[in-house]
Amino acid sequence: MTNLPLGIKYLIVFFVSMVPIVELRGAIPIAEGLGLDIFLYYPIAIIGNMLPVPIIYLFARKVLEWGRDKKIIGKFFTWCIEKGQKGGDKLKETAGNSGIFWALLIFVGIPLPGTGAWTGTLASSFLNLDFKTSVSAVALGVVLAGIIMSLGSKIVAILGWAGVFAIIAIILIIIIASIIIAKKKNKS
Repeated sequence: MTNLPLGIKYLIVFFVSMVPIVELRGAIPIAEGLGLDIFLYYPIAIIGNMLPVPIIYLFARKVLEWGRDKKIIGKFFTWCIEKGQKGGDKLKETAGNSGIFWALLIFVGIPLPGTGAWTGTLASSFLNLDFKTSVSAVALGVVLAGIIMSLGSKIVAILGWAGVFAIIAIILIIIIASIIIAKKKNKS
């Protein structure tokens, strides 16, 4: 793939960032692997990741609810609805009504599987958040995820396997710290 014209490489990044689940979390490591310029691939990945967001907000829930009882697509559409509702419920439970903007931003911004712009936007539609709040929180979350993925990709590109192990160690420390904080909070 490294022999492809430069414009095609950037198009790959753009289109991969639009794909559900993969999103910019997959597009940025691909861009880094293709040796692309971060100052070009970063905004391209963000634009590609954000392009489906208004469409998802305006139409996805309606389409999913329409198709949930259809023979061939019903199970998948029901799964999507349940995932959106669970994501929305989890955000609301964690943040309450006043902190929902920040919870949605962090939900989209932390690059874990199933927490990207697609799921965040669907969850916001199930929470009945207004369009401006939803798109703003998701956009800022995408920017945050892009920063995290770019830094992680650069670390791996520079340090190789040592970078991979460093990132895994940091993630484990964050998870353990989160568990400890949650346990202390529950005891209070």
